[in-house]
Amino acid sequence: MSRSRNSEDHLRHSPRTALLCSIVPGIGQMYNRRFMKGTLFFILFVAFLGVFIDFLNIGYWGLFTLGTLEGVDDSRRLLIQGILSVILTVAAVTFYLFNLLDARKDALKIRQGWKVTSIREGFNTAWNGSFPYLLVGPGFFMIIFVLLLPLLFMVALAFTDYNIYNSPPRFLLHWVGLENFRNVVTIPIWRTTFVSVLSWTIVWTLVATSLQLALAMFLAIIVNDKRIKFKKAIRTVLILPWAVPGFVSILTFKALYNDQFGAVNKQLLAPFGISVPWMTDPLWTKIAIIMTEIWLGFAFVFALFTGVLQSISNDWYEAAEIDGASKWQRFRHITLPHVLFATAPLLIMQYTGNFNNFNLIYLFNQGGPPVRGQTAGSTDIVISWVYKLTFDTMNYNMAAVISIILGLFVALAAFLQFRRTRSFQEGGEG
Repeated sequence: MSRSRNSEDHLRHSPRTALLCSIVPGIGQMYNRRFMKGTLFFILFVAFLGVFIDFLNIGYWGLFTLGTLEGVDDSRRLLIQGILSVILTVAAVTFYLFNLLDARKDALKIRQGWKVTSIREGFNTAWNGSFPYLLVGPGFFMIIFVLLLPLLFMVALAFTDYNIYNSPPRFLLHWVGLENFRNVVTIPIWRTTFVSVLSWTIVWTLVATSLQLALAMFLAIIVNDKRIKFKKAIRTVLILPWAVPGFVSILTFKALYNDQFGAVNKQLLAPFGISVPWMTDPLWTKIAIIMTEIWLGFAFVFALFTGVLQSISNDWYEAAEIDGASKWQRFRHITLPHVLFATAPLLIMQYTGNFNNFNLIYLFNQGGPPVRGQTAGSTDIVISWVYKLTFDTMNYNMAAVISIILGLFVALAAFLQFRRTRSFQEGGEG
């Protein structure tokens, strides 16, 4: 009789009722006789409303208005509070949906005959299931507030009129929509500078990185040749540029290329009666920067290629030689595919890193020499131009716009390259 009554209770237990009860978080869990979980959900719900309701109210007001009283309301603070309000709202909605689905899921299990566990068993089950999330939680929290919040703040600034002439708290910011993005295309000084800087950035990235890879490949093949002796010593010497801190090498090359007292002009070119304006002529400055980057970057790629070349079996080369393959054919069909397959993701990172190589551009010549009619120097790449817009001219809104365009460009290029890279395809199949 008791077993029959329990069976009837299970059948009468309604998932729909549990779902409706969960409109107030925790009540649906209590309906499912999960009293500890229901109490915890209800306390979290009440605590969230009690602590954050005023914060969210001001946050959303500030996000839409950016303040109403000049000199009193700080639009930057209101914008940050508004973004935090959005993040908190997303977290609250996620919790609320989890509460609804959890109540319905438990109700379905009870209806199918599942027996509600004791508090201790439920705690052990919850602990085992949530332990990985507890480990990930601090890192996820840091990502939200160290990466996501500044990123959203930067994106929001791109749609405001925040510049040196309209800086809070003295003035209020205003939403301007896509006006800043239109200015990049329609206003001559912005359009000219953007096209010039982006073109040079692409040329710089492709030329400097490709020459790095070519030099590293050439040296790795030469050193890996079985006829070469003292391989360890040669490899150690070739890797030394990678061991020296980058900023030290950059400042050293800056001194070497100095027009007045640099060793390149005074010691190397002076005997031939040549003096090159390395730091004052745009073309020669670009050549000097590219040669410096080749020196700085080839050692890392050389180390990668050397490791891959040592893993290629000599039997393949011997078999190809017996079949009459030339050296170029052996390189093209054995060496190059294996090297690129093993290092392609890292090589893509080399291109991406040089696209954003702020250190070399800024430390070598601060993006100079200057160009008349532009807001960037002749050797400024996009990232150094953004730095100047932010800290030199305080065009925060335009800096944010350029940063968004740069981020989308790099992300799209990297995505397309990774999709085409066999290293990222399952089983290495084409």
